[in-house]
Amino acid sequence: MNPKEIIRQALIEDIGNGDHSSIASVPLTVQGEMKLWAKDYGIVAGIDVARQVIEEVDPTITMETFKKDGDAIQKGDLVFILRGPARSMLTAERTLLNFMQRLSGIATQTRQYVDTVAGTTAKILDTRKTTPNMRIFEKYAVKVGGAENHRFGLFDMIMLKDNHIDFAGGIEQAIDTTRDYLKKNNLPLKIEIETRSLEEVRRVLAHGGVDRIMFDNFTPAEIRKTVQLIDGKYETEASGGITMETLREYAETGVDYISVGALTHHIKSLDLSLKFTAKTDCP
Repeated sequence: MNPKEIIRQALIEDIGNGDHSSIASVPLTVQGEMKLWAKDYGIVAGIDVARQVIEEVDPTITMETFKKDGDAIQKGDLVFILRGPARSMLTAERTLLNFMQRLSGIATQTRQYVDTVAGTTAKILDTRKTTPNMRIFEKYAVKVGGAENHRFGLFDMIMLKDNHIDFAGGIEQAIDTTRDYLKKNNLPLKIEIETRSLEEVRRVLAHGGVDRIMFDNFTPAEIRKTVQLIDGKYETEASGGITMETLREYAETGVDYISVGALTHHIKSLDLSLKFTAKTDCP
């Protein structure tokens, strides 16, 4: 979905047939400014999304920024100032904060994961465990946090998971039918295959035909042994049951990628506050 359309739909959801609270209580002539303050430590993300929200609501609102996406912020830091019609800013306030707080929360948590594996060769990946219709923004926040995006959806990479393999009749059959499909349809997509045991890894190595091998719910000791067995012939990825507490141990196995669904589906929004600091009545 187009980012602007996502923003429009979010505003429609919130405003409905009108922001009656603001219309009823705030005179049309009132102008002022609102400041976005950080109320906790984190990584800011979503400033351009916030700008698009206010442009949709009222293009006469201006934004002066003091931080940029990816910056570390502390409690009390000023992120940006909005200036313009009070009614319009009040109408945009909640949608703007919803985007900013969630995206900054994702970027903040992602940075913690990235920092934890610093010094190893492992790269942190997100997954498709995203909020419906918010994927483009949430995956952007992951990049802001310093990690990398896995496939965006079902269309830009082949991933043969356990259910695909079982329905296809086995590892070898799944690989062969997939390669035939890609050739027939002239699709230059990479193939990743999920494995559930060392024996399945050996079967993939014997058969070939993939680009990346995923280790599902392997222990760090099992992955270390398997990475040595693969010896750089294929990209490798660890997934399943990996927590912040075990992350470093997995990263030190030599695996190329570690995918973490929690980057986008188990996060705490960053605490931000948008407050009026001044207002004036126009003549």
